[in-house]
Parts: sequence; structure tokens; C-alpha cells
Amino acid sequence: MSKKTMGIHHITAIVGHPQENVDFYAGVLGLRLVKQTVNFDDPGTYHLYFGNEGGKPGTIITFFPWAGAKQGVIGDGQVGVTAYAVPAGAMAFWEKRLESFQIPFTKMERFGEQYLEFDDPHGLHLEIVERADGETNTWTFGGVTPEVAIKGFAGATLLSAQPEKTADLLENVMGLELVGKEGDFARYRATADIGSIIDLKLTSIGRGQMGVGTVHHIAWRAIDDADHLDWQEYIADNGYGVTAVRDRNYFNAIYFKEHGEILFEIATDPPGFAHDESQQTMGESLKLPAQYEQHRAQLEKVLIPIEVKPLD
Repeated sequence: MSKKTMGIHHITAIVGHPQENVDFYAGVLGLRLVKQTVNFDDPGTYHLYFGNEGGKPGTIITFFPWAGAKQGVIGDGQVGVTAYAVPAGAMAFWEKRLESFQIPFTKMERFGEQYLEFDDPHGLHLEIVERADGETNTWTFGGVTPEVAIKGFAGATLLSAQPEKTADLLENVMGLELVGKEGDFARYRATADIGSIIDLKLTSIGRGQMGVGTVHHIAWRAIDDADHLDWQEYIADNGYGVTAVRDRNYFNAIYFKEHGEILFEIATDPPGFAHDESQQTMGESLKLPAQYEQHRAQLEKVLIPIEVKPLD
């Protein structure tokens, strides 16, 4: 058996104060808060999901916000940079927008593409790049309109403790295509039109430390539950210790740590985010899995209130 993932399903990171997180990803970047729920393994902590209007795979960044938690260190064993795709011609808008919010950025070129590099308020490394591929994000918020809105992920840069083994996994297990090497990076491509480009740094920068401002894991797409179970068997057959299937309410998930110490997840595209609330009202209220609904009153006292609002 050989398999190919379509690309990134979601990326999950650890951040600080939840309102600062919402202000940046909704207020500055113009993404839609598509789901307010809790960390299923730590229900006293939010799990916030941001993406395009429909909350489609390949557009979703998720966060565990821990106000006052220890700052992490970005390094080997992590996603080092999360890259966002915007429509062709939108870069000037984003330069002006970052400047208007006094967010420092730098410009750089990689594999013939121009990138804006900047950090979120908690230290996550982000990029914006123009891409023709990917459908228009029809969400409009805070001055970000569909003509310039983030479509979803352009891709991610992986930092590996053993780059040659991570490269082998990407190409020969996950089914990505090696499309080129430039300087200290190898570029891989999956099949989807969004969230499909992975740049792997070919040298070590030193071990990362999990904490605020670091990516917890990167999740790859499985078509459905049957494909997901095939992936579970396939990953195990290739010598990786893989978890049992875990029901995350909006997708099923399996996890394994690759040899470069990056935590990988494989997640199902369905059922998506609109099965416990309408697509029109997604993200407006706290949604709890059935096992925590009885604790709603207690959890709502613990969780810091958040508000999605346009920023001045």
C-alpha cells in the first residue's frame, strides 16, 4: 500500500491570553473564529479555531491559549513558520495593514516567491505569500475583504532534529513530491490547492522547547473515516508508533511523533464544524463535547471571556 495526503488539515499552537489571540487572528488577519470549544484533554483551557468562512481543511489554525504560561523556544521538533496564502496582488494591502497595526515585518524571497515575515503577539512565526491557487475566502471582517483575504495555509516550514529522516517520511510515507532544493531548504508539494507546500530546513537550529509561541502539532488530511483507518495501519506498518483513533467532535484524529521529533496528526475532513451549530453562527458561542456539557457552568466561570471585534 502507498498513500498520499492532500496536504495540511490544521496547525495547532500554544499561545498566551485568549483575547490577544482573538484580536490578532480575527481583528488583524481577518480570519473567522469558526469554533469556540475546549481542549478535550484539559477542559479548563479553550481550544479556538480560526479559518475561512466555511472552516474548510487547509485553512484552520487552532490554539490552546494559556494566559501567563511560560514562553517556549522555536526549534527542532516543531513547525517553525506557518505561511498564509493571499490572492495575487494583495501583498501591498497586507504591508499597509501590518504597518497600520504597528506589526514589524521583513520581506524575503524563497523558491522564487516574495514573503512577508512577522510574528503574532505571542511569538509565533508567520508568513504571507501571494498564491493563485485556492478558492477565495468570502469572509469579510474588520476591513479585510474577499479580494485580499487570507485563503488558508500556503504551507509550513518544518524544523527537524533529523532532517534526512523527516524528508524520507514526507516523500515516501506521506506521499509529498520533492519539487526542489534551495540553500538550506527542500520544498515538498502535496496534491491540494491550499495547504500543500512544505519547506523542510535541512540543518538543525537546536532543540525547541514547547510553550507559548510554539506550534504543538501539524495535522494532515484524510479523506474520510475509511481512509483514516488505512492511514493508521499504514503509519504503523512503516514503523511509527501511532495512537488509537480519537474523536475530536469535528474530525477524528490519530497522532505519531516522526523521527525528527515533530508531532504529526492525521485528521479526517468530515464532519467539519457546522454539525453542532449552523454555518451562519459558527464560533459565536462556546460548544462543548457531550462529556463536558454537564460541567458547562463551572467551565464558563474558569474560561476567560473573549469577544470577536473589529480593531481601530
